[in-house]
Amino acid sequence: MDADPDWTPLEDETLRFARELIRIPSVNTGDPATIGDGEARAAQHVRRLLEEAGYETEYAQSVPGRGNLVARLGGRDRERGALLVHAHLDVVPAVAEHWTHPLFAAEVHDGVLYGRGAVDMKGYAAVLVALARHFARSGIVPRRDIVFAFFSDEEAGGVYGVRWLLEHRPHWFAGVTEAISEVGGFSVRLGGRRAYPVATAEKGIGRLVLTARGTAGHGSRPTVDNAVVRIARAVATIADHRFGIVRTPAVEAFAAEVGALLGEPVDLDAVDPGDPRLGPVAPLLAAALRNTVTPTIVAGGYKANVIPGEARAEFDVRVLPGQEEALRQEVEALLDPDLEVTWDRWVHPIESPSTGPLLDVLSAAVVAEDPDGVVVPYLMPASTDNKHLAGAGIAGYGFTPLRLDDGVDAFGHFHAVDEQVPVDALRFCARVTERILREA
Repeated sequence: MDADPDWTPLEDETLRFARELIRIPSVNTGDPATIGDGEARAAQHVRRLLEEAGYETEYAQSVPGRGNLVARLGGRDRERGALLVHAHLDVVPAVAEHWTHPLFAAEVHDGVLYGRGAVDMKGYAAVLVALARHFARSGIVPRRDIVFAFFSDEEAGGVYGVRWLLEHRPHWFAGVTEAISEVGGFSVRLGGRRAYPVATAEKGIGRLVLTARGTAGHGSRPTVDNAVVRIARAVATIADHRFGIVRTPAVEAFAAEVGALLGEPVDLDAVDPGDPRLGPVAPLLAAALRNTVTPTIVAGGYKANVIPGEARAEFDVRVLPGQEEALRQEVEALLDPDLEVTWDRWVHPIESPSTGPLLDVLSAAVVAEDPDGVVVPYLMPASTDNKHLAGAGIAGYGFTPLRLDDGVDAFGHFHAVDEQVPVDALRFCARVTERILREA
């Protein structure tokens, strides 16, 4: 690796661009009627910054207001697969009066940047923009092609973002073999070291809908097939069910690495979400061990003295790699066979290798900036745009590295009130990611 560059312009631009992007409200409500054009304005802002540095960009709107952008930096070895680094430009809604600082003012207080999108994920988007300009300014040619991409609609499943692009702009992803984006890289003190978890796998997501039907009638004359009662029993049955532990490769790798750091084995059969040894990653590990089916909506009836003829319940489904059919069979075996069962909105789980050259580069880049750091694979129980990319044969990793003070839980700031990121951590992210993109 070449001698370290002057980091100051890169770090200064990272903070500047993060604040500029936060100040563009790009709230994704999930309702096309209320979303507006924030994502398009954010993407156009990134476009101006990249073209100012000499990049050729491509911009596409899936529908009006939903902007997506890509730029490619050629590498030394054009035969190697390209690396895609991507960030989404949409953010989730928030209630302004619940916040200590204004939602979209991007204020910095005591070394901390506040605002919706600070950590999820306009901070990383700013890192990518600043790095693209840094490479152009410094004349740096990475080992392989780097594709910088900025997507819309991740917060509502990527339908109008990466999923649309894979169908309508497949050339954007030509030659890409691996991708880096959220969620991972946030340091956690484990034993005497700082661990930087990298998401090498993600649970799949879906929706289960149960419908019960019975005899409608007057509330004064109870029926034996009351639809509300039947759906309530089904909800209670599923909520009380405990799915078994599944030892996926990512979880096994995490347990082995963390056990070495702690100096004692991690017992996957007895993981406590509140285990102080594991800190903020304890609940993540607990969620990564089992499939989950969580009741979220129950509906039935329209008047207190009328027994309805139909009632329904919806469930959020999170499934581990290799477990989709087993999960469906296990759930359906719990249910009354007369219930109508619908599985939909299915997005498959993904799993990328937990070892290999790219993981080695991540580790080396972290150690160069934090000699006490170690990269640890983990399975993320949520979902990112990497799921859609996996369908195109692209191995996805979640790694936006932030060196944090002990006890700071960056995972806890996703979608939270007073979303924030320490400015020094953002600068650290820029330096580490620069090393990754140079050497990957």
